Amino acid sequence: MGFKRVSAATGVVALTGALLLTSAPTASADYIRDKQWVIDVMNFKKVWSESEGQGVTVAVVDTGVDGSHPDLTGQVLEGKDFTGKGGGVHSDFTGHGTGMASLIAGHGHGADGSSGVIGLARKAKILPVRAGTGNEFDDNQWAQGVRYAVDHGASVINLSFGDSLARPGSEGAKAIKYAQEHDAVVVASAGNDGAGQLEYPAKLPGVISVGAVDNNLTLWENSNYGTGLTLTAPGVKLVQADPTESSGYAEGTGTSDATAYVSATAALIRAKYPNLTAGQVINRLIKSATFLNHDVKKAPDEEYGYGIIRPYKALTMDIPAGPKEGPLAQASPSTSTNSGTASGDNDSTSKVKKKKKSSSGSIFLIAGVAGVVVVGAILFAVIRSRRNRGSGGPGSGGGIPPQGTGYPPQHPTYPPAQQPYQSQQHPSPYTQQPPHQGQ
Repeated sequence: MGFKRVSAATGVVALTGALLLTSAPTASADYIRDKQWVIDVMNFKKVWSESEGQGVTVAVVDTGVDGSHPDLTGQVLEGKDFTGKGGGVHSDFTGHGTGMASLIAGHGHGADGSSGVIGLARKAKILPVRAGTGNEFDDNQWAQGVRYAVDHGASVINLSFGDSLARPGSEGAKAIKYAQEHDAVVVASAGNDGAGQLEYPAKLPGVISVGAVDNNLTLWENSNYGTGLTLTAPGVKLVQADPTESSGYAEGTGTSDATAYVSATAALIRAKYPNLTAGQVINRLIKSATFLNHDVKKAPDEEYGYGIIRPYKALTMDIPAGPKEGPLAQASPSTSTNSGTASGDNDSTSKVKKKKKSSSGSIFLIAGVAGVVVVGAILFAVIRSRRNRGSGGPGSGGGIPPQGTGYPPQHPTYPPAQQPYQSQQHPSPYTQQPPHQGQ
């Protein structure tokens, strides 16, 4: 037993002037909502015509979840604090757990929920499990938290952290196996090192390991890759709830955030198809994913896994249920991008080939992003550590960098309070090319 440093997800930027209104009557009436580029790319409204995650409980094993945030009121269950540090499970001194919860099940606020952060599975419930208070998690505590989540009805478990001690045979690994034996979908972040191997617990058998793509749907440069990667999802410049900021919001980047979107998609599937096993839910996630125009020769790919998630397709495609244990329990890796069979070698520690360059054809550029100029005074944001938790120590991209290091050299700028922010329209790259797999 011991404390491990958890990984940072690059810099997190506080959003000031957060409740600016636009003057365009047809645009969103909220600055924060306008910044959520994923809404257009995934077409949340279309997804919600099939499922909103109702009746599903997602456990967020993290730094606690502040259920009093206006975008999460009524969504957060009682949960439990395993840290023994005081404050309770609904205290979140870093904002990380609350941020993940908002991406999963935020419902916004104001008239018809039109303001603030909206989550992909906005009617799912969040079971908060507090297993860390800062940049360290205790392996026994989060393992207890996973078991608690299973015993209290969570059918999806979000682990947006890494723990180098969570190897096979560890308490964490045993807890995850317990969750899998009780039909829970376990989702974990691959890590933010830009390294050719995954963090634990994402590397454990049967866990959905998640990498991050940017708003061009191209692999984020610091996303871990390699053998055992399952899926990728948006994880760059994502606005989320953050009770530690005066505005209540921050913008974060990392595989933590991508993991939250995969957990949300799993919740959507579980709500629509309640008779599917956890393995069969994973099967739908894998079979409906896409590589878009990326030069992928076989699946799983070391950079994209089985592809980028497509929530609407995961809900609507004609996909046979498949074996109850699901594809991640099968032993043989696929040799074709049309295959949905996953590798069981999530424990492999072999070296992977040097990271190849991702394709990023201009057809997938989000319209208008390159040409947008924000007019007005620049408010420099407050940089804090945003974990996608990983093993700590020198050389580990999972370690939290010291203040002023380890972050991108430039940070997003925001308009001053008196300057209206115009909504950016992002056409969905998901609709521009046929998928390479899953159909």
